[in-house]
Amino acid sequence: MSTSIVTASVQLNDGSTVDLYTSMTESTTGLSTSELQTSTKYAVSATSIGTFANGKTITAITQPVTGTNNISFAYLERRGTIIQVLPCATRGVQSSPSVPWVATQLAAGDTIQVCSVATATRAASYSVITDKGVQAIFGGLDASGDVELVHILSGQGIGSSLTGQKIVRHMGAQCAASSAKNTSGGLYVINDRGIPAGACCLTVMASTQQVPNAMAGALVGLNYVARVTSSS
Repeated sequence: MSTSIVTASVQLNDGSTVDLYTSMTESTTGLSTSELQTSTKYAVSATSIGTFANGKTITAITQPVTGTNNISFAYLERRGTIIQVLPCATRGVQSSPSVPWVATQLAAGDTIQVCSVATATRAASYSVITDKGVQAIFGGLDASGDVELVHILSGQGIGSSLTGQKIVRHMGAQCAASSAKNTSGGLYVINDRGIPAGACCLTVMASTQQVPNAMAGALVGLNYVARVTSSS
């Protein structure tokens, strides 16, 4: 397995900035993750963000989670759940600071999890927040034909994960290897009649940073799926 250098920086409510730097193994599934920890350049040792900044709140993401190759998705994890979706970028492309989707006070044990993938890996992801405040990420490898992205932690589809909830903000990502093969208009949320009920563009991670938007979010039903369609 190959490795990638992943970096990021965040500002905290006390005015301090945290530098993050980790060499991590790249995912081959488009679902597995590794932890991004504090850099030893400005800290005594590499540490989880929750331990390093326990009780503090991230007020700004001054540099998105950035990888040598592609980052499919990243998030702040607490006790096995997603509490904050994080923006991603590829080193060398345009990126800009951003404000977290919600204010989250860090606690010991919180970690930043990152899905770093090789340039040739056909990974895609869909990150959302709903009207109930639930944040979720769906991912996978977009092989030929219609592919359903699944929740990166539970393995369930978007319908089972978010039934009855309205997607109010979302962003999608695809790696360079998959962007050339995508034959649909980005990602669609397909309803139980096989008709698109929502849509989101898929950012080509080798070209630009993810930018969330609030357009075309679906009111999710039980049997809905998050779908990408690609050629072989």
